[in-house]
Amino acid sequence: MSKTEKVDFVIKTLKSIYPNIPIPLDHKDPYTLLIAVLLSAQSTDVRVNQITPLLFEKADNPYDMVKLSVDEIREIIKPVGLSPMKSKGIYGLSKILIEKHNGQVPKTFEELEELPAVGHKTASVVMSQAFGIPAFPVDTHIHRLMYRWGLSNGKNVVQTEKDAKRLFPKELWNELHLQIIWYGREYSPARGWNLEKDIITKTIGRKSVLDKYLKTKKS
Repeated sequence: MSKTEKVDFVIKTLKSIYPNIPIPLDHKDPYTLLIAVLLSAQSTDVRVNQITPLLFEKADNPYDMVKLSVDEIREIIKPVGLSPMKSKGIYGLSKILIEKHNGQVPKTFEELEELPAVGHKTASVVMSQAFGIPAFPVDTHIHRLMYRWGLSNGKNVVQTEKDAKRLFPKELWNELHLQIIWYGREYSPARGWNLEKDIITKTIGRKSVLDKYLKTKKS
C-alpha cells in the first residue's frame, strides 16, 4: 500500500468511526480553552475537566483571574500537577492579555507563543479549536500513531507535525487531529494494545511495529 493509499484509508476510517468529534477539554470560549490546554500538560483531560469548573467559578476571564494570587490559583489547580509553574503561567498570561490584547486571546501563533507557559502545541490547539484556523497539534497519541502507521519516523513531535501537515489535506487538519487522538485512546493505546481492535494499524501498520507486537504476544 502506497503512502497516499495509507493516508486515504486513515481519513476514510476515522471519518466512519468519528463522524462527529467531541472536543476533549470542556470550555466556553478561547480564554477558558487556553487555560484548560495549559493545565492539561502532563495531566489527563478527565482530571482537567474536574478542576476547571472550580477555577472558572472564581475566574473565567483574565480580569477576574488577576484578582486571585498565584498561590490561590495554585491551590485550586494542585490536583492536575505542575501547579507551581502552571499557576504562574495562568496569572502571567492573564496579565499580558489585559495589558496587550484588551483581555482577548490573540489569533496568531506568534502572539500566543509569547504568552507565559504557552508552547507551540498549546497555541495550535487554541488556533484550531477556538478559532477554526488550520493547525495540527501533536500530542503523544498522534506521535505514536503516525509512527505505528509508517507515516512519520517518530524522531520528535516537530517532525511528526511536519509530516502530518505534508500528508493530510489542510482543510481536514482540525478534525483529523482530534479523530486521531480519540482513536489512539480507544483503539491504539500505548499500553494494553489489542491489534485485533486496531483496524488502521492492522491494515497499514509499519512492519517492524507489527512484528514486535506479534513477538511480544507469543512470548
